[in-house]
Amino acid sequence: MTVTEAEVIEALRPVEDPELHRSIVDLGMVRSITIDGAHVDVGIDLTIAGCPLRNEIQTRVSDAATALDGINVVTIDFGVMNDEQRAAIREKLHGDPAATAGSQPAHGHAEGRAIPFAQPGNRTRTLLIASGKGGVGKSSVTANLGIALAQRGHKVAVVDADVWGFSIPRMLGVEHAPTVIDDMIVPPETHGVRCISMGFFAREDQPVIWRGPMLHKALEQFLTDVYWDEPDFLLVDLPPGTGDISLSLAQFLPTAEAYVVTTPNPAAQRVAQRSAFMFDQVNIAVKGVIENMSWFTGDDDTRYYLFGAGGGADLAEKLDVEMIGQVPMTIALREGSDQGRPIVAVDPENEASVVFAQMAEWVESHKPSKRTHPELKIS
Repeated sequence: MTVTEAEVIEALRPVEDPELHRSIVDLGMVRSITIDGAHVDVGIDLTIAGCPLRNEIQTRVSDAATALDGINVVTIDFGVMNDEQRAAIREKLHGDPAATAGSQPAHGHAEGRAIPFAQPGNRTRTLLIASGKGGVGKSSVTANLGIALAQRGHKVAVVDADVWGFSIPRMLGVEHAPTVIDDMIVPPETHGVRCISMGFFAREDQPVIWRGPMLHKALEQFLTDVYWDEPDFLLVDLPPGTGDISLSLAQFLPTAEAYVVTTPNPAAQRVAQRSAFMFDQVNIAVKGVIENMSWFTGDDDTRYYLFGAGGGADLAEKLDVEMIGQVPMTIALREGSDQGRPIVAVDPENEASVVFAQMAEWVESHKPSKRTHPELKIS
C-alpha cells in the first residue's frame, strides 16, 4: 500500500524542534515530501545555518517516517530558512517586538518592553537565589536546585544574573551557545534546564566593566528577548550583595520569591542577613534559607563541621522563615561544578543530591499566596 504525502506529514507532526519544543510541521520547517515506493525524501529547513542540533532533528525525522508501514528508507535534504520564515517563527512564538515599541515604561515593563514573568496571569514562579557575600556556593545551589525541579517534571529556566562572576553555563555543562532567530534568543538546554548568561557573550577571562544602566539593559534583554516558553520555574542566580542588579530585578520581577544562601559560620550569616533585609525594602518576600557547606562526612561516617554550625538556623529564625535545606560538602559536588557534571544529574544518590531533591519538593509544595504587583519602597 503506497504511503501518501499527507500520511508522512501527519507522522512528522509530533516531531518537535529540540530547541523550540514545537512541531516541525507547525513551524514550517518541512519544505517538501517526495515519495518513491518505499523511499521518502524529506526536505527540512533549519532555523539557522550550522544548527547545533541538526543530528537530533535528523534522527527524530527518520524515526518518525520509518515508523510508517511501507517506508523503509528515509533521506533528508537540509536547507536553511530565509529571513521571512525566521521572522514568522519569531512572531508565532515570541510576538512582534514592534508592538510595544515607543510605549512608556510601566510597572512590569522595562523601557516599554513587556516582561512576561511580571504580567498578570503568568504562571511561572520566579525564585531569586541570593547571598550576602561571594564564595558561599550560591551558583552551585542554583544549578542543582534547578535540575532537581526539572527531575520532578517541571519546565525550568535559569538566568545567570551574576554578570561579573558568571558560572552557570560551566556548572550546567552547556555545550553550545544560544541560537538567535530574528533577534529572538533561544537559550540552550541541558538536564532539562534552559539558561542564559553573560558567559555566552564574554570570555571567562574577560572582565565585564559596566555601570548600572548597561547592567539594567542586559537584564532586560535576558528577560524579554529570550524565548523562555513559559517555564514552571525561573531561577535567577543573583550576584552577591545588594547592588544595582538586585534592585533592577526587584523592579522587573515584583512577584518573585527570594531564597538566601549562607554558610554556617556567623560572619557569613550576618552578611546574608543584609541581603534578606534588602528584599524587605523592595517588597520581595523571603521564603527560605539554604545553608551550604554545612558539614563534611569523612570516611569514618563522622560529620565534620568545618565552618561551624548553626548559621543557617539562626538566620532563618531572625527572618521568621524556614531553613529549607542544609547542603553538605562533598568532593563530587565540587568536582561536578568545576567539570560541568552537576551532582544532581550525574549522581542522584549522592548525599548532596538527596538534599537538593528534598529542597525541590519543599519549593514545589510551598506555593506562594497570590500577590499583587507592589511598588518599590526605594526612592
